Amino acid sequence: MERRTKNSGKVAIASMLAACTLGASPMLASGSTHSSSAHETTSPRSLQSGSTPSPSEPHKQRNPYTAINTAAARDPITVTPLRGGVYLLQGSGGNIGVLPGKGGALMVDAGVTVSRHKLEDTLKKLRASRVRYLVDTHWHFDHTGGNGWVHEHGAEIISTPNTLDNLSKTIRVNEWSHTFTPLPAAARPTVTVSSEKTLTVNGQSVRLRTYSPGHTDGDLSADFTRANVLFTGDTFWNNLYPFIDYEVGGSIDGMIRDANQNIAMVGGGTIVVPGHGPVGRRADLVEFRDMLVGIRARVADLKHKGLTVDQVIAAKPTKSFDAKWGQGLIGPDLFTKLVYRGV
Repeated sequence: MERRTKNSGKVAIASMLAACTLGASPMLASGSTHSSSAHETTSPRSLQSGSTPSPSEPHKQRNPYTAINTAAARDPITVTPLRGGVYLLQGSGGNIGVLPGKGGALMVDAGVTVSRHKLEDTLKKLRASRVRYLVDTHWHFDHTGGNGWVHEHGAEIISTPNTLDNLSKTIRVNEWSHTFTPLPAAARPTVTVSSEKTLTVNGQSVRLRTYSPGHTDGDLSADFTRANVLFTGDTFWNNLYPFIDYEVGGSIDGMIRDANQNIAMVGGGTIVVPGHGPVGRRADLVEFRDMLVGIRARVADLKHKGLTVDQVIAAKPTKSFDAKWGQGLIGPDLFTKLVYRGV
C-alpha cells in the first residue's frame, strides 16, 4: 500500500488454542444464532479478504479497504475468553482486546466504524459498556474507526505521539483507493506514550510499550502482565502477510526488528494476540520473524542483481511461503512489492 500524506487536511484454520489451555468459557457471538465452543474462532481470512483461494489458485488482490468493511458489515462479533478476565473480540477489522472492570473497561483498539452497534451489544454482554481506557495500537482505520463512539462511552484514548499525528492528517491511501480525513478532535488520543506506561484496570496491570518504526512509525503493544497476554497490534500478523506502511517510516527491516522485540517480550506460556489472524504463542512469533527474514533475503538478492520490481514479482520469491501466509488481505505480489521497496 502506497500513500501520500498531507498536513491539510475464513477456510477454517487450526483451533486457536485448546479450551483447557486458555481456561476459556463458551464463546459469545453478537448477531449469531448459534453457540460455539471457546476454542473455535472465526477465520482471519474471512475477516480480511472475504473468500479464500486454494493454494493452487492465484491470489486475487482485493481492495483492502472495501474487503475489510464488507466483512465487518457482514460478520458477527465473536468473543473468546483468553485468561485473567481478558477477552478477544474478532469480526471488526483488526483484533480487539477487552478487560472489563468495576471502574470501567480497557479496550485495545476499536475496530471499524460500521461495526459500532454490534460492538456496543458485545460490550454490554461483557458488562463493559463503560470504557475507561482505549489503547490505539496504531493509526490504521481498522483499529481506530470506533474511536469516536468509544470515547462517547467514557474512554480516555491513548496512543503514541506519531499515531496522534497521523490521525490528525488527511491521508490518501493509493493501494486502497481511499482518502482518510482527520478524525474529529473527540476521537483523537488525548494521552500519548513515548516509551512506556502502565495502567491499572480491575486490579490488573497493563503495560504499554512502544516499538521502533516497523509496521508504522507509531506502534504500541499492550501487555496484560498478570494474565500473561500480549496484544501486539499489527507488528505481528499470524498466518498472514503483513502490510508495511513506508509512508510513515515503516520498513521490512523495522518489521523484523519489532518481531524480535515481540519474541523477547514473551515466554512459552504467553498468549500472543496479533493485529490480524488467530491467537498464537511464542513459536508463532518466531515463525513470523523467520518468514520475514527469508523473504527479505530472496527479494534483496534479486533486486541487487538488477531486477525491477515487476521482474522480482514474476520470480515469485514468496512461493514457498504462500500456501500459509499468502491467502489473506495482503497477497504475495503486494507483499513482494512492499519488501522490494525496503531493500
